[in-house]
Amino acid sequence: MQNYSITTLGCKVNHCESESIIQILKESGWTSVPLGEDAKFCIINTCTVTGKAAMQSRQVVRHAIRSNPGAGIIVTGCYAQTEPDDIKKIKGVHYIIGHAGKHKIPEIITSTEKKDFVFPVTIYNDIINEKTFKQMPVALGKRTRPFLKIQDGCNAFCSYCIVPYARGRSRSMPLKNILDNIIRIKKSGYLEVVLSGIHLGHYGLDLSPQTNLTELIKRINESRAIERVRLSSIEPFELTEAIIKTVAESDIFCRHFHIPLQSGDNLILKKMRRPYTRSMFRQLLYRIHALIPDAAIGVDTIIGFPGENEEAFKNTYTLIEELPATYLHVFPFSSRKGTPASRFPDKVPSKIIKERCKIMRDLGNIKKKEFYKKNIGENVEVLIEEKRDKATGFLKGMTSNYLPIFLNGNNDCKNTIVNVKIGKINNNNSLLGTI
Repeated sequence: MQNYSITTLGCKVNHCESESIIQILKESGWTSVPLGEDAKFCIINTCTVTGKAAMQSRQVVRHAIRSNPGAGIIVTGCYAQTEPDDIKKIKGVHYIIGHAGKHKIPEIITSTEKKDFVFPVTIYNDIINEKTFKQMPVALGKRTRPFLKIQDGCNAFCSYCIVPYARGRSRSMPLKNILDNIIRIKKSGYLEVVLSGIHLGHYGLDLSPQTNLTELIKRINESRAIERVRLSSIEPFELTEAIIKTVAESDIFCRHFHIPLQSGDNLILKKMRRPYTRSMFRQLLYRIHALIPDAAIGVDTIIGFPGENEEAFKNTYTLIEELPATYLHVFPFSSRKGTPASRFPDKVPSKIIKERCKIMRDLGNIKKKEFYKKNIGENVEVLIEEKRDKATGFLKGMTSNYLPIFLNGNNDCKNTIVNVKIGKINNNNSLLGTI
């Protein structure tokens, strides 16, 4: 039996790395099965960005051990990197592998050598000392829009964030490798690639000769190697005028930006170690809207940061209410051991955080619906996904400006870009279109 399961928690980069592992194992004759089915190994790619994510990671590890007692249990990812001793306490774990050793997982699984180790085996380096971007094979899995991880690590050290301790300093894939990988993705039959990273705006600053995200975007745009390129999250102070103008003038780059705000209150932003003000953020979003009026603009917020009183929360709400944001990701503040914010006074009660998160999510739903309504009657290009919507049986796809569209059509449309007229919003707040 050459079956294994892999469960992934957390961000796009984690998913990208898991898909690379799947790719290598597939080429070695191994088959991925759902967690709970009979498997020789169970891989859990963990997250620790919040306390809830760390708890869920532990739960999945325990579930894997219970559901497949004969399997080798491999725990990797951010929780394995930051809290290996906690994982050692879970009886039944065989390997604890930090980020620097994640690329070794396929070798561990496919090795035929007899393993006379004392378990759990820990493969762990101080990630802060990592200087080189470890490239894994491009993940060409089941996604219609595959991720390409071009950067890892973060140099920001925001006061609330565990990620730099879990992922290390910023490290970048060489520019030529990125262009080569995009060509490979296109030749494999894909029409869109999503450029992902932990701190995408720091791309290239560690390379020699040094480059940057602006230059990379220009080079990709000039190469015309694929029909669509989508950018993942970029910090507001790194989303340059040149990047916005390139996207505005490009027919390759998607008209979609995701920008972390976190708070709309200047004092909270300072405590968070976020190097911008609400005024700067406002100017940035209006500039994007002026150059690309139909752009999707997603915004992240952290609600309930220590010291967030009613006025500070109101400042966040009113700023987003005013701005041309089109959807929100709302996260409750989660204190992470080892970060400065975990020691800050004036903690916000969990009940209040929950109430404020609901208020923000309601605002996000209003923003999203307003954006949908503005696009009714528009003729758009939609990349149709490989899988139909389970609930309706409709084809589903995504526009350049991040509108999910549902439509009737035959299977020949899958993994093609089709012209669609957006007709209406249905009762489930989904956009329906016609070819």
